[in-house]
Amino acid sequence: MRFDRRRPVAFTPAPALCTPRVARRLAIAALAAPVVAFAQPAPTVTLDPIVVTATRSAVRSFDAPASISTIDAATIQDGQPMVNLSETLLRAPGIVANNRQNYAQDIQISSRGFGARAQFGVRGIRLYQDDIPQTMPDGQGQTGSFMLLATKRIEILRGPFSTLYGNASGGVISVFTEDGRAPATLYGNLGFGSYGQFTAGVKANGLANGVGYVAAASHFQTDGYRDHSAASRDLGVAKLTFGTAPGVRTTVLATTQSQPDSQDPLGLTRAQWQADPRQSDPASSLFDTRKSISQQQVGVTIDDDLDSVSSLKGVAYGGQRGVRQYLALTGNTPLSSGGVTDLYSTFGGASLRYTRRIADTLTLVAGVEYESQDQARKGYVNNQGNLGNLQRDETDNIASSAAYAQLQWDLTRELALTAGLRGNTVRFESNDHFITAQNPDDSGARTYAKGVPVAGLLWHASDTLNLYANYGQGFETPTLIEIAYRSDGPGLNFNLAPSTSKAFEMGLKSVFASNQRIDLALFQADTANEIVVDAATGGRTTYKNGGDTRRRGAELEYDGAFSNGLRAHVALTWLDAKFTDAISTGSPPVVLPAGNTLPGVPDYTAYGELAWTPTSLPWLEVAGEVQASGKIYVNERNSDAAPAYAIGNVRVGVQQRAGGVLWRAFARLNNVTDRNYAGSVIVGDTNGRFFEPAPGRNWFAGVSGTVAF
Repeated sequence: MRFDRRRPVAFTPAPALCTPRVARRLAIAALAAPVVAFAQPAPTVTLDPIVVTATRSAVRSFDAPASISTIDAATIQDGQPMVNLSETLLRAPGIVANNRQNYAQDIQISSRGFGARAQFGVRGIRLYQDDIPQTMPDGQGQTGSFMLLATKRIEILRGPFSTLYGNASGGVISVFTEDGRAPATLYGNLGFGSYGQFTAGVKANGLANGVGYVAAASHFQTDGYRDHSAASRDLGVAKLTFGTAPGVRTTVLATTQSQPDSQDPLGLTRAQWQADPRQSDPASSLFDTRKSISQQQVGVTIDDDLDSVSSLKGVAYGGQRGVRQYLALTGNTPLSSGGVTDLYSTFGGASLRYTRRIADTLTLVAGVEYESQDQARKGYVNNQGNLGNLQRDETDNIASSAAYAQLQWDLTRELALTAGLRGNTVRFESNDHFITAQNPDDSGARTYAKGVPVAGLLWHASDTLNLYANYGQGFETPTLIEIAYRSDGPGLNFNLAPSTSKAFEMGLKSVFASNQRIDLALFQADTANEIVVDAATGGRTTYKNGGDTRRRGAELEYDGAFSNGLRAHVALTWLDAKFTDAISTGSPPVVLPAGNTLPGVPDYTAYGELAWTPTSLPWLEVAGEVQASGKIYVNERNSDAAPAYAIGNVRVGVQQRAGGVLWRAFARLNNVTDRNYAGSVIVGDTNGRFFEPAPGRNWFAGVSGTVAF
C-alpha cells in the first residue's frame, strides 16, 4: 500500500522497529516519570488530530515534518478560568507563557527563546485566529483579544516551518473558533477566585437555514495579586459560516476587546520582592501607571473547491486599535517623547492561497499576502497621572507584502518532502508633525526585504513511527515598538537592522500501546543581528542589534491514556541560548565576552499532568499538575536572575445532567505549597526593577450550564 498522508487515522501495535517494550523503555528514560507503568489495554483516544498550521494544508499531526502541538476545547475550557492563553500553552514544549499578573503589559510568550525580549505583547511568534492575522505587519501581536470561551482548538508550530508565515523566527500560534452546529445550544458560566477575580460568559451556538453561527461575550475583572494591578476586560466574538455556491464556503468573524485603565504595578527590585512580593513600586502610584485598550476587527474567509484537485482560499480583514498608556516618568524635557503614549491604529490586509494536487504524490500550495497598518502616535507629559502637554506627534505606516510557494511530494512509499520559499518585504515610514527648534524633523523610512527557504523530509518508518528533519531561514524585522525610541534623542530608531536566522531540526513521532504518543525534537538556530534590549526605564524600552546568538535544545511531549481512567501529559524542554559574539551593553557601555546567556530565557521548563476519571464515577475528574522552570537571567550581563522554581496545582471537576441542562463545576488550587517565586522578568530594566512576582497559594472555582434546543 502506498503511504498516503490523507488516509484515516488507524494505529496498531508497533512492529519490530518500535515494539511496545522498546517504546515503553524510551518513554521511561525520556520522561523520567512512572506514568507508563499504568499502561494497559485502553480505549482508543485521539492522539493524531488533523492540523493545518504546519504546512498550510490539512495533514495528520503525526505526518507533519515539524514540531506541532495541539490543545483541544476540553483542555482549554474544562477546569480553567479561560482568561489567558498562558493557562494551557505551558502544555506545549518549547513554549514559555508567563502570566505577568499585569494586564497592562499582556502575557509573555516565547518559542525556543524567540520573543523573550518583548516587554509587552508578543513578537517573534505569529498569531492567527481562523486564518486571520492577529499580528500586525511589523511582527507585534497581542493575545488579549482571543476568546477562549469559543475556541475549539489551538495549534502551536515551532521551528523552521514558521518561515512560511513571514516576519517571525520562533513559531506560529493559531487559535480556531468553534463552528456553528445543530442542535442549537446556549451556554453560560460564572467564576470566582483569589484577589477579587470574577468571570462571566455567555455563548450561543447553532445552525439555522444552512447558516452556522457562534456568538459569545465574556467579562473578566480582578483586584490584582499586587498593589496597583486591578484590571477588567470585555471580549466579544461572532462567527457566521454559510455556503454561497456549490463548493464555496464563506466565514465571517468579528471580534471586539475593551480593556479600560488596567493598572501597571511595574517590576520590583530584588530587595522589594523579598520584602513584600505583593507591593508595587512607588512610581506606579506617583504616575498612576496604567493602560487602556480598545480593539475591533472583522474578517472574511472564502474557501472555494474549484474542482476535485484544486481549491482557492481568500482572506480579507480590517480593524482598529486604540491604546493609551501612562508610563512611570514625566517626559517633559525638550527632547523627550513624553510620559504618556497615545496610539490609534487602523489595519487590514488580504491574502489569496491556491492549492492543487498535481499528481497523486505531488501537491502545490502558493499564495500572496498584503498587510498594512496606519498609526497616529502622540506623546504627552505625564503630570502625576494626568495628561499634560504634547511632546510627540507623528503618523507611522507599515506595509508588508509577500509571496510564497510550497511543494508536498511523496518521493516514495516511505519518504515525503515538503519544501517552500517565501519572499518578504516590510516598509516602515514615519512623518513627524512635532517640529521645534530643539526637536528637528524626525521623518524617515526604511524597507526590509528578504527571501527565505524551508524544507522538511519525513520518513514513514512504520504505521506507528515517523522520523523527520527540516531546515529553514528566518527573517525578523524590528517592530514599531522596537524602533519607537532612540537612546540618544527623539525620533524612530531606523538604525535597527533585521535579525536573520538559520535553523535545523530533527525529530521523531511515535504512537505505541494504542493510546500513547511521544514526540521528540532536537534543534539549533543561529541568529545574526539579534535584536536585544538596550535600556528599559519607566515602561519605555529602547533596542539595539546585539550580535550573533545560538539556540540549541531538545523538546519532548508525551500523551497517554490508560484503561483505569488515568490520563497523562508531559512536556519537557531543555534550551541553551547563548551570545556567540562579544556585545556592548549598558550606559556607560560595557563589553561582554561571548558565551553569556540570553536574558528572559529559562534553560529548562517542565510540565506534567495526571488526570483521573474513575470508571465507576464518570461524572468526576481529579487532576494534579506540576510546572517548573530554570532560572531566568534579567540582562545581557547575567548580573542577576529569577531563581528556578517548581510548583504544584490540583483541580477537581464534576458534571451532571439535570432538567435538560448539562451542569459542570470545578475548583482548582494553584501553587499548593505557597512558593514565593518570580513568574517573569522585565529584561534590562535600568532601575533594577526586574522581577514580577507570581501569586502564592490561590484558588479559582467556576460553574457552567449548557442547554440544547
